[in-house]
Amino acid sequence: MEFRVLRYFLTVAREGSMTGAANLLHVTQPTLSRQLKDLEQELSKKLFIRSSHSVILTDEGMLLRKRAEEIVDMVDKLEAEFSSMEETIGGDVYIGGGETDAMRQIARVVKELQLSYPNIRYHLYSGNEDDVTERLDKGLLDFGILIQPADLSKYNYIDIPAKDVWGVVMRKDSPLALKDTIQAVDLLNVPVICSRQAMKQTFSKNEFADWFGEDFNKLNVVTTYNLAYNAAIMVDEGIGYAITLDKIVNTSSDSNLCFRPLVPRLESGLTIVWKKHHVFSAPADMFLKEIQAKFSNSLSDV
Repeated sequence: MEFRVLRYFLTVAREGSMTGAANLLHVTQPTLSRQLKDLEQELSKKLFIRSSHSVILTDEGMLLRKRAEEIVDMVDKLEAEFSSMEETIGGDVYIGGGETDAMRQIARVVKELQLSYPNIRYHLYSGNEDDVTERLDKGLLDFGILIQPADLSKYNYIDIPAKDVWGVVMRKDSPLALKDTIQAVDLLNVPVICSRQAMKQTFSKNEFADWFGEDFNKLNVVTTYNLAYNAAIMVDEGIGYAITLDKIVNTSSDSNLCFRPLVPRLESGLTIVWKKHHVFSAPADMFLKEIQAKFSNSLSDV
């Protein structure tokens, strides 16, 4: 299987048309069609359903598209790393994480590095823990930011000197908005929009479930989410109350929403992780040294 043909395949998949893809690739349509038929024969699978004006991916074609995109991303990342191996440090650092105000800590590290190494570029990928660790394990990310508790057995890591506060986002005209804080009993008789991080019981410790207590399974969870922006829209439309972290949803004076912390107070720590024995590019190695110096000093001052 040639890498060039994978790029051809992805272009056709994105364009949905042999003609459009051929024009973009600057090859003739018969040449492109023959290359893709050879790919189907090599894999012994039909990848496209062809019509006179368009092509649609089969289930096998959709699987190949996902894997091919990962392969192309990896090759592009590798080429960028080698092109950055020059006297002036420049290149790319790939960081994944969920929505958290602790990203400010990362931003401050980036700001300091920019002063000395302006040619380093940073690529942020937003996702939940499963999304981030999958891309980290495949080498598509250099670093991941995980909300505790998390399975750290496969990674090197350092704790970020910050805590996220759990609470509830609700409409300002909702009954619970009259309260300064939210207790577990307040949530038993209302529709709840809950992050999958809070619902996850993979690990021996689930901080939110432990906080809620024995009635955790009685929650009326009407929606789950992995990123808070869409959850906030659901709240705004009156679907329910969102259990989330502070400072990631707009609750300013011009917003319809407000945040109320849980009581007893519930906080989650954060950890930045990277694969054990991972060989970093020069920019990623520089970023690692900076976070180790900055965060280790911060932790020692706590």
